[in-house]
Amino acid sequence: MPRPSGKILVARNKKAHHDYNLHERFEAGLVLTGTEVKSLRAGRASLVDAFVSVDDQEVWMRNANIPEYSFGTWRKSHESRRVRKLLLHKKEIAKLRRETEASGKTIVPLSIYFLDGYAKVEIAIATGKKDWDKRQTLAKRDADREAQRALSARNRGR
Repeated sequence: MPRPSGKILVARNKKAHHDYNLHERFEAGLVLTGTEVKSLRAGRASLVDAFVSVDDQEVWMRNANIPEYSFGTWRKSHESRRVRKLLLHKKEIAKLRRETEASGKTIVPLSIYFLDGYAKVEIAIATGKKDWDKRQTLAKRDADREAQRALSARNRGR
């Protein structure tokens, strides 16, 4: 049976865009068990509290919630919040390690998706936003939205 081609989005971490200033992004492979893949294909995953850490030249995603597969047997099912290994090149791992050792930087997962049949996760190096940064971002977005509405209303008037 041929694998589906293209990008199929499973889960997004919308809160990451609100809580962090995102810098460089990476695409990593995701090591999963069989029931985790079936659960992801059913569209069930959450990245709300998830974060990524670099330990001993390996990258791990923690607190990502992939619920148990409902049709799996009791013996073959997986833990929903287990630690999952991410697959990256050595140079990318070294860069992530250097960046996170700098103060105030962390790695956050942005989305889980299937790319040509393989499970992938998009991660980014990020710095946390302060409350006033979040309010400023929301105000800027609202102002841009109002300007776009005014412009489209003006163009419709012609």
